[in-house]
Amino acid sequence: MENLCLYLSPVILLALYSITLHLLNKLRNLPPSPFPALPFIGHIYLLRKPFHRSLSEVSRRHGPALFLRLGTRPVLLVSSPSLAEECLTKKNDITFANRPNLLNGRYFGYNYTSLSWSSYGEHWRNLRRISSLELLSSHRLHALSHIRADETSSLVRKLFHVTKEEPDRVLEVKSALFEFMFNILTRMITGKRYYGKMSVENSKEANILEEIATETSKVAFETNVVDFLPFMKWFGFGDVEKKLISIHQKRDKFMQKVIDDNRRMMENHYSSTDQVKKKTMVEVLLDLQRSDPAYYTDETIKNLLLVLLQGGSSTSTIALEWAFSLLLDNPETLKKAQSEIDAHVGYNRLITESDVADLPYLRHIILETLRLHPPVSILMPHRSSAECAVGGFRIPAGTILLVNIWEIHHNPRIWADPEKFRPERFESFDGKKDLGFRFFPFGSGRRACPGENLGISNLGLGLGSLIQCFDWEKVGEIDMSEGAGTTTPKLDKPTATINE
Repeated sequence: MENLCLYLSPVILLALYSITLHLLNKLRNLPPSPFPALPFIGHIYLLRKPFHRSLSEVSRRHGPALFLRLGTRPVLLVSSPSLAEECLTKKNDITFANRPNLLNGRYFGYNYTSLSWSSYGEHWRNLRRISSLELLSSHRLHALSHIRADETSSLVRKLFHVTKEEPDRVLEVKSALFEFMFNILTRMITGKRYYGKMSVENSKEANILEEIATETSKVAFETNVVDFLPFMKWFGFGDVEKKLISIHQKRDKFMQKVIDDNRRMMENHYSSTDQVKKKTMVEVLLDLQRSDPAYYTDETIKNLLLVLLQGGSSTSTIALEWAFSLLLDNPETLKKAQSEIDAHVGYNRLITESDVADLPYLRHIILETLRLHPPVSILMPHRSSAECAVGGFRIPAGTILLVNIWEIHHNPRIWADPEKFRPERFESFDGKKDLGFRFFPFGSGRRACPGENLGISNLGLGLGSLIQCFDWEKVGEIDMSEGAGTTTPKLDKPTATINE
């Protein structure tokens, strides 16, 4: 009997803990919380990869506003358009315009001072203004449009030469799509092209970038574990911060070289009319540094450019790969898009950015891809700076906000047949106002992605050129499984042949 009591005691204590916490949450008018919340780990036991799908299952069982405890951190999980709108605009926009103190922000965000990781305030507003008006404005993007046109031509030429040399070759297109997107961004940001025909020096730098990306991916899981379960530092995760410091130093060194190289070049050729007209983004920031060196420090420039480079290249590549895979898997949609481009553009020239705006079906394909497979399925976490109310519930200060875009985009009460690829569903919508918070793959409110227009344009050019210039046929069945991580990549590589 005594042994039985010893065995039952931990179970009884666990039950009492969970029940007490559950009742306290109700008394404090917090959102519903799945039962039980376990000591130390909270609701982490509910999660599995991919996280957006497991969080979606939890929301469908317990409701669109949930209060979770992920390890040591309180989390508000939101999975409906109305609640997302309430958090990101209206009365709570400033309250949730902050970031939690996570390890990525400390090391990759220059101690929480970067555009992505800085919390709301004067410094963040200045960074946002610089990115929106100086780097990603319509004027700046237009001045650099020749880069995007050139890389579109390079993509088409590369695929043409491969198929000309080996007509029956099965193509793995993922690497070509990555190079296309990455070269666009690196040339716009740094003035250099790192993939394709390039110098030996650029090739070395490309290897450094690949090394950084690989190491970052490897340490991502450990970083998330320590962020939410700090005690795991003593159970095999103790060197995670050393790894992050090492990666940060490589990123910082790479971007410092970019700044130093461009600074020397500008000193030698600053009077060039063409240079002034078509400045890269680093040149724009170095010009601002001349007028206000105290604010536009090298560190500020580096963290702005790294956000644009790494954030933009990964998400755009993921979206383009999903779109191409969906077209291969839906040949009737591919033929319809090809007919639209042939009718509008003709056969004597390559598709341009101005054409993309006049190709509604191509745009609908892009929107439907972003609905079905948003590159970022869960918005980058926000944090409440003060106590507030959401959906009639009390939300304590310091609560992390997670908005599950994937669940909103896949909710059958919002979208008919949400798992089907149907670009035609967007024909009835006249712009973003009609869609509201049913569809917001680039986020919304103060922390929405400032590169939305550039991302849509790049997707239109890349996808449009593949549709226009080649007749594609998939090889075998396409695995449409999702990878796991902060982004939602396609797990397998799409393979196809080009018909003569």
